[in-house]
Amino acid sequence: MINAIPRAGVAPGVAAPALLVAEGVSCTVGERCLFRDLDIALAPGALIEVRGRNGSGKSTLLRGLAGLQPFQAGRLARHADVEYLGHKAGLSDRLTLTENIRWSLAQRGMDFSAQAVCEAAIRVGLGVAADEPCGILSAGQRRRAALARLIVGAAKIWLLDEPSTALDDDGAALVRQLIAEHRRQGGGVVCATHGNVHPTADHGPFRTVALSS
Repeated sequence: MINAIPRAGVAPGVAAPALLVAEGVSCTVGERCLFRDLDIALAPGALIEVRGRNGSGKSTLLRGLAGLQPFQAGRLARHADVEYLGHKAGLSDRLTLTENIRWSLAQRGMDFSAQAVCEAAIRVGLGVAADEPCGILSAGQRRRAALARLIVGAAKIWLLDEPSTALDDDGAALVRQLIAEHRRQGGGVVCATHGNVHPTADHGPFRTVALSS
């Protein structure tokens, strides 16, 4: 069974232009329809949690919103830069955290600030490992390195697929804090999660999108 979810992410009375709009998007894998006629609108400051069982299409939806794979139907418009964090950290084992972030920013033609990277590494608890090859980092440290990339990248749209994977309790709390700060600064977040990244004290529009198949 497929849930057709109404437009999400814009609270009543919020007139700010959406950062991202997906209208009537659908995706089929093989002969199985993961979702159909799905509408999502992500407003500045909004958090959309995408929930569903394993295999329900959460990761597929995020990858589609990031432009990494096409939807079979519908329309997608992004009106701000996007930072995507998938199941894998997306880091080169041979490069240091600093070099990985430099490469990531270069792909978008962005300037590189060594100070910004240093501050981000300290923020995520990797200050002493910023110049170590990422291949020697633990799974949790690699996840923290990916969070540092989010901070430095300064994209308005964050698409996060289980961002707390491999993190300890402190790391999971850091994820929630970073999301809250990003929203207060006018960013928007779409997050696939089995947990809860929505803080008790809300910081903007919040909706849950439930996928089932």
